[in-house]
Amino acid sequence: MTEKEVLDSLKNVKYPGFTRDIISFGLIKGVKIEGKKVELILEITTGDQNVVHQIQQEGDAVLRRMGATSVIFHTKVTPPVAAAMQAGAITPAKLGSVKHVIAVASGKGGVGKSTVAANLAAAIHKTGKKTGLCDCDLYGPSIGLMFGTSEQPVMAGADMIRPIEKNGIQLMSMHFLAGDEAPVILRGPMVTRYTQQFLRNVAWGDLDVLILDLPPGTGDIQLTIVQTVALSGAVIVTTPQEVALIDARKAAGMFAKVNVPILGLIENMSYFVCPSDDKRYDIFGSGGGKREAERLGVPLLGEIPIDMDTRAAGDGGLPIVLKSPENHVSKSFDIVAKSILQAIGDNL
Repeated sequence: MTEKEVLDSLKNVKYPGFTRDIISFGLIKGVKIEGKKVELILEITTGDQNVVHQIQQEGDAVLRRMGATSVIFHTKVTPPVAAAMQAGAITPAKLGSVKHVIAVASGKGGVGKSTVAANLAAAIHKTGKKTGLCDCDLYGPSIGLMFGTSEQPVMAGADMIRPIEKNGIQLMSMHFLAGDEAPVILRGPMVTRYTQQFLRNVAWGDLDVLILDLPPGTGDIQLTIVQTVALSGAVIVTTPQEVALIDARKAAGMFAKVNVPILGLIENMSYFVCPSDDKRYDIFGSGGGKREAERLGVPLLGEIPIDMDTRAAGDGGLPIVLKSPENHVSKSFDIVAKSILQAIGDNL
């Protein structure tokens, strides 16, 4: 049994709630082998001891199937906030004096998460709250398009970037740095670096709420965010059908693992009302969001329909909440925004 064989075997152990394994995350810091006895140094950042237990349990099982008769873990556990401070990251109090940071997440792509994030930020801004929106999807940024700007940010001091302000909302996106057509080609360490810079090196100012539009899934960017900034909560976006709900559960599970409260679930593309006869069509099924919210024990914040005006507004560079405040979708987002502000203790 060699060190390489041990490490290769441990690639079968996934970090709970994520699709990546503990080796790719760099959690194993040392291996010692004496005959069929294996000792491992495990360093992990988490506030959930169940995560540690699951990794150790699965690691032990994998290595015993290899032939190990004894598996010993020497484990160092660091809480997320402490880890962020050790890495030079910031706490919410130092994040431009931001009061609340809320993640908008989904387990899979194509559920309209960025549309939800943009309109949610706009709806919160309409309540009079100072609001920011950070597009954390480095590979597929879309917030610039939805707010109709490709303006390049300028420096605000030696190592700070000034966010773009549009319609009274502070914005930051890779779109502003890379342009419309340039592909963003980044590997793990650079993804982590850019994500942290979007949080710590942007002069967000004195915001009441900063919305983070996360990429789909449970990968590097999500892990970096939950380990860098203490979130006030997360909002999970899904569509009604089971294939989307399965991934929504994974996203919810990830936040639960790192002790981030889930503020609620939004069912997007909930239904379609035909403009010619006002008949409702449940294109992706019905009731899925409500059932999943009940299963998770969180509120169903809203059921947002498929709406042509909403799509056109986003493509045109002005979220529907700002373009047509009386639109039924806009009013739905207003209700969602009020529910979220109440959930984080910032009542209107």
